[in-house]
Amino acid sequence: MTVDEIVRRVRERSQRLASGLPVPQPPLGSDFSLNGVVPVPETFRPAAVLVPLVRREPGVTVLLTQRTEDMPSHAGQIAFPGGRPQASDSDAVATALRETEEEVGLARHFVEVIGAVDHYRTGTGYEITPIVGIVTPGFTTRADPREVADVFEVPLAHFLDEKNHQIRSRTWNGRERLFYAMPYGERYIWGATAGMLKNLQFVLTAAG
Repeated sequence: MTVDEIVRRVRERSQRLASGLPVPQPPLGSDFSLNGVVPVPETFRPAAVLVPLVRREPGVTVLLTQRTEDMPSHAGQIAFPGGRPQASDSDAVATALRETEEEVGLARHFVEVIGAVDHYRTGTGYEITPIVGIVTPGFTTRADPREVADVFEVPLAHFLDEKNHQIRSRTWNGRERLFYAMPYGERYIWGATAGMLKNLQFVLTAAG
């Protein structure tokens, strides 16, 4: 898939969502989507992540992070850079870009923001706004050792191929929960990150 096609599809989705126009629903709205009736938090706190799509040859890659093993939540898991808003953030885009600079050292002038896609609610009580950006090569990364153990890239084509989408289960809070996983080599990509990638695959490959 070309960068131009990615930009067209994400911008169209983002504009329709922002305008309140009807859009086909994504596969997942939350961590609860695969699990029927389960306890859901009464309120959700806002958060934003950057979905960094890097212009590479021969194809676009997705930049991801692996959290450190001593984080108080989601230790060792693979994630997009991002987090909770601060008072100085004007919107979700500002949050995503600031958090990305803080976590992985990716300067914002390398990122062309092309739009926000469907919100994703997590079992830990966050409503995440994924901000998709096209990243120009030439950047360097500098992982914040307090939060990030590694920064790496995976070909976007891996996530666009449904053969790489798995539904797995685990017991959480005494219940069996289903979730998506998209392993890549030794990288185990699952949970909310895989859920947002599943939705991105829908945006980029749905007819239209």
